[in-house]
Amino acid sequence: MTASADLLQQDVALDAFNTLRLPARAAWYARVDHVDGLRAVLDDPRVAGLPSLVLGGGSNLVLAGDFAGLVLHVAFHGRSKVQEDADAYYVRAGGGESWHDFVRWTLEQGWPGLENLSLIPGTVGAAPVQNIGAYGLEMAEHFYSLRAYDLATGKTVGFDKRDCGFGYRDSFFKQAGAGRYLIAAVTFRLPKAWKPVTGYADVAAELAARGLVQPTPLQISDAVIAIRRRKLPDPAEIGNAGSFFKNPVVDAATYARLAAAHPGLPHYPQADGREKLAAGWLIDQAGWKGRRLGPVGCYDRQALVLVNHGGATGADVIAVARAVRADVAARFGVDLEPEPVFAGTPPTP
Repeated sequence: MTASADLLQQDVALDAFNTLRLPARAAWYARVDHVDGLRAVLDDPRVAGLPSLVLGGGSNLVLAGDFAGLVLHVAFHGRSKVQEDADAYYVRAGGGESWHDFVRWTLEQGWPGLENLSLIPGTVGAAPVQNIGAYGLEMAEHFYSLRAYDLATGKTVGFDKRDCGFGYRDSFFKQAGAGRYLIAAVTFRLPKAWKPVTGYADVAAELAARGLVQPTPLQISDAVIAIRRRKLPDPAEIGNAGSFFKNPVVDAATYARLAAAHPGLPHYPQADGREKLAAGWLIDQAGWKGRRLGPVGCYDRQALVLVNHGGATGADVIAVARAVRADVAARFGVDLEPEPVFAGTPPTP
C-alpha cells in the first residue's frame, strides 16, 4: 500500500471544514502534515490532472457547491524561534497552526507585535494569502518569509515579503499565484523595539475602560479579544466567514461627494491621498444590519458579517452577497468586493 493510499479519501463531506457550515463534498480529500505525504498524494494516478483546493481553517471560504477535484487540508504544525538578532525575534509556525493560538504563544514567550491580530480565525498558512489585518495592523508589517509547495512543479519554494505582493486583504497568492501553492510554514519578524498600536477607536476605548494607560502586549490582546467577542459571531455558535466584504478605498473626489451627502461617514485617510470607507457602515445604512433572506443574513451586531442561520447553501450566501452589493452600489455608488475565496460548482437551479 502506498503512502497516498493511506491519505487519500474519496467523496468526503466538507461541511465541518468550513466555518460558514455550507454543505459540499470533495471528490477526493487528503489531510497532509508533511511534504513527503503531500508529494505521494499528488503523484497518485487517481488524482492526476484534477483541480486542487488548498484548505486551511475554512474561515475565509465560500463553498458554492461540490468540489470535483482534490482538497488538500493543510495540517503542517510546529512553532519555534528560529533566529534572533539585536533588533528582532524571528518566529516560524507551520501552515496548519491555529492563527490565534500562535499569536497568543508569541506573546506568552515575550515576543510582541501581533497582538492586534488576536482571535482572527483560520490558520497561519492562510494569513499571508489574505494579508489578514485588524485594528490598525496588517500581517504584512511583521511578515518575513514563507516556504510553500508549488503544486504545478512539485518543488518547495521560498518567498520573501516582496515576492508576496501584499496589498489590502490581498497578495500574490490571491492573484497570479491563486491555487498554485500550499503554504507549509511562515516566519515573522517581531521587532524588539515594540510599539503598541492603540490608535484604533475601539481599541483605545476598550483600554480606557480598563484603566490602561500603558498597556502590555498581552493586555492589548485581551482588549482586542473582548472587542471581537462583543461585535463578531463565534463560528462555533453560528456559521460565518468573518468580515465578508473589504473596506472600499475611493478617490478624494468620491469621498468628498459622499461626505457631503453623509456627514457621519467613517473614513480612514490613505498615504496616496485616497480614503478607506467602512464597509460595515455602508451596509448598515443600506438597511442590511440584522436583515436576512432565507437562511442567510447580515449579523445583527456587525453588518459586515454574513451569517448562516441554519441550512444555507453556497447559492444562498451568494444571493445575499449580490443583494447587499447591489443596494450599497445603488445608495452610495460604491462597489463592495468580497473577501472570501469562492470554490466548488454551484448546484443546478
